[in-house]
Amino acid sequence: MKKIAFLLPLFFTLLSCEIEGELTRKPEQAAAIPENTLPAFTGDFMPTSGINVNGSAKIYLNANQNEVRLENFSISNGPDLKVYLSKTDKPTDFVTLGNLTSATIYKIPSQVDVSVYKYVLIHCQQYNHLFAIAQLSKN
Repeated sequence: MKKIAFLLPLFFTLLSCEIEGELTRKPEQAAAIPENTLPAFTGDFMPTSGINVNGSAKIYLNANQNEVRLENFSISNGPDLKVYLSKTDKPTDFVTLGNLTSATIYKIPSQVDVSVYKYVLIHCQQYNHLFAIAQLSKN
């Protein structure tokens, strides 16, 4: 009986360990972009009502992996913030690039035709509230 009383809490402790989650994982280090590489598309973030935002979104087209980089970026806190690549300035026709974290680089899935997406959005998915919009222009 004493063995069961000892082993049962040990068993539950081992089972309660969780694989490292997305928010606790260290951001991936991005491959360095050559110094003279220019972004294909850029846009400055504009806030929506009651939100503070600074910075810009830049899309780099690389042979191996296209990516969105948020530069000099800061935004008001909010729950469940996502980074979207969107065809419109509203989250209606978009590709989710991931959760907004301390990472500033978001990989664009290889099947996405970047040329038809004109906006980078920061959106609170939980409350369906748009935080910021960056309209992209071709460089």
